Amino acid sequence: MIPTAELFSAFGRIGLMSFGGPAAQISLMHKVLVDEKKWLTEEQFLNALSFCMMLPGPEAMQLATYSGWRLRGTFGGLIAGLLFVVPGALVIAVLAGVYVTYGSVPVVASVFLGVKAVVVVIVIDALLRIAGKAFTRPAHRVLAVLSFLAIFVFHIPFPLIVLTAGLWGWVTAASSNLPTETAPARVSVTKPVLIWGSLWAAPILGLWAAGAAFLTDLALFFSKLAVVTFGGAYAVLAYMTQEVVVSKGWIETEAMIDGLGLAETTPGPLILVTEFVGFLAGFAAGGLWMAIAAAIVTLWVTFIPCFLWIFAGAPFIDQLTHAPRFSGALKAITAAVVGVIANLSLWFAAHVFFGRLSEVQIGPARILTPDFASLQPLPAILAIGAALLMFNLKLSLEKTLIAGGLAGLAFGIWA
Repeated sequence: MIPTAELFSAFGRIGLMSFGGPAAQISLMHKVLVDEKKWLTEEQFLNALSFCMMLPGPEAMQLATYSGWRLRGTFGGLIAGLLFVVPGALVIAVLAGVYVTYGSVPVVASVFLGVKAVVVVIVIDALLRIAGKAFTRPAHRVLAVLSFLAIFVFHIPFPLIVLTAGLWGWVTAASSNLPTETAPARVSVTKPVLIWGSLWAAPILGLWAAGAAFLTDLALFFSKLAVVTFGGAYAVLAYMTQEVVVSKGWIETEAMIDGLGLAETTPGPLILVTEFVGFLAGFAAGGLWMAIAAAIVTLWVTFIPCFLWIFAGAPFIDQLTHAPRFSGALKAITAAVVGVIANLSLWFAAHVFFGRLSEVQIGPARILTPDFASLQPLPAILAIGAALLMFNLKLSLEKTLIAGGLAGLAFGIWA
């Protein structure tokens, strides 16, 4: 059994360094849990990743929770999941307070400009390593490329890509490649569903009973969001922006964009932008204390469902990998996920290195195209420096991230 102190240390480290959105966070977990600690095998990690990508909600947070559950059961899952979310949630809360007071956080933007440049290098390195391990059949490479093109060029919904890949893997599973081990005993999901379902519903019912109309409306909206966010935060941002800006009028469009920028450049899952939205909506509705209450309610109904999905579903991952057709489907989904992560990586890198981006329409295809005249030299130089520090000088992730942040801060002060 892995000591509790080691779990806290490893997942605390992951939580504090989880910058750059899901692609970067998955890459970081792979490096720590598979390459360094060797707590999970490559197959366990990739199977869990495929499973989490099929769930609603933030896939990276759910992958962290599953990893902790795999190591120390529910206790380990709670440690891993909370440490992945709490550091970023605290940072977002502080920055949201600064935002409603001063309107901007330029120093933070300077620091995290350097951090993002380092994260680009981390993502590319890990993506290549994950891809090398995920392709167990030649056709999987083709599947990854097709998945990348489907989402990057044709903007096909992520759930449809996963479903198609899974069906293909199910139908084409070769008997010679199927597991032969005995499947684990069946488990019951009743207890985790009752416990975590109750924890999810109880505060909402309590707010409704207390007549807290605004907080109840907030809780119901973000609960609905937690159920429909297949494909992670990117898949739901447009819908959330439409609802909170246009339909409900909780915040302005500019504030929504600023919140997304903060969530992208601070540790933790990108879906923490919901906390920022809740804080600002609460502040507008009733001042600071209402803002704090709204942020807490938003966090609760956003992340409690993640624990429900994992603790109810995680015990079945091993069973699925021992079931011939399911095993084939999971391996195909893993290959497709590599293509999806490649799309997220390219999207992230383009936003770091270029100041202006547009989409070029060619028939049914819409291709993200950078304005090369808007290339930002500083992030590019910092990324090259980060690559040299990590690969030539073998500097640790933590030290490289700190170096990038300090370089970005120095530039921000100098400029």
